[in-house]
Amino acid sequence: MSGQTRYFALLRQPRSHELPPQAVMKPTHIPTDSSSKRRLLALSAALGGALIMAACGGGGDNNSEPLRPKPNAVTTPPTTSCSAAGIAASNASTAANTVCMLTSDGEIVVELDARAPITVDNFLKYVTAKFYDNTIFHRVVPNFVAQGGGFTTGFVAKTAGLLPAIKLETNVGLSNTKYTIAMARTTDFNSATSQFYFNAVDNAALDYKSASEPGYAVFGRVISGQATVDKINAETQLYAGAETPATEVLLYWAVKLK
Repeated sequence: MSGQTRYFALLRQPRSHELPPQAVMKPTHIPTDSSSKRRLLALSAALGGALIMAACGGGGDNNSEPLRPKPNAVTTPPTTSCSAAGIAASNASTAANTVCMLTSDGEIVVELDARAPITVDNFLKYVTAKFYDNTIFHRVVPNFVAQGGGFTTGFVAKTAGLLPAIKLETNVGLSNTKYTIAMARTTDFNSATSQFYFNAVDNAALDYKSASEPGYAVFGRVISGQATVDKINAETQLYAGAETPATEVLLYWAVKLK
């Protein structure tokens, strides 16, 4: 293997049955629909983890330098409040709670679903505490998901302010359809903390199947800014199969509208 070929893996809590396993070099391909179970298991929140790099092979190149996304040049949010369109979408929503987020790729407004009260309450606590401010979307998989809520620029794990893990809320009539928001977790079903993801496509493989395959907890949907989700998911990858953008996608702030 050429020394110029580099891989990364997201460090997670070790699970012998988790694919890909902890700290193993990821193959440079994106799993297809036929490997959706492998993809599902890889949707894991890193608890106190960090982005780690591994290089293969010899050669004279220097493999000690980590391969990371470029910092986003626009570090100051262009606005500190939700747009008129976002507020209008929130006002038109019948949901009790809505949240507006500003990313470096645009604005997103989500309505939160009362059928997942534990998950909604957990998310709102992080929003209210401004935990999500100045974080990044650290995992972006084309035609799958955009995941954030756990790292700051440079792939620094955000641990200060983490709340206890919550009980998994699935099998409540919600599905991982396109433009929904759901919680990432480890293979421990009740391990979700701050990390969330947007479904970029319909991901039925992430839904509840049985008590032994309970899926991932959806707790809301995008009601304004669907194009922003699409833009994040279409970002140029760091390299083929990297599952992270070449340039960091920032989440400047998240605020509760109602």
